[in-house]
Amino acid sequence: MEHNQFQHPVRVLVGLGFPTNIQSVKDAFVLLNEWPPSKRNPAHGVALNACRAALAGEVDAETARSTFVAFARRMDLLVPDAGDIVAAKAVGAFGAASTGPYNKSM
Repeated sequence: MEHNQFQHPVRVLVGLGFPTNIQSVKDAFVLLNEWPPSKRNPAHGVALNACRAALAGEVDAETARSTFVAFARRMDLLVPDAGDIVAAKAVGAFGAASTGPYNKSM
């Protein structure tokens, strides 16, 4: 595995809401570098600097990945995993049952 590849890709929404996999520091750097200046915030700057540092060999790819994930989460770009969706639906279904006859307070 290339040293700048992420162990797990980060799935984000780009353009008009199309999902794409960001698989490496270079992919993250390109997205961040092309991010509109008017929409940049401190999380963007941290992620961009971490990607630059990873490309220069100063930090590892997973450090850059975690800052990119934080940026994507803050900008509401992360695509939820299918497992997360299934888990959320299960909690919702079972959460409704928590008010039923089998969940009496003591």
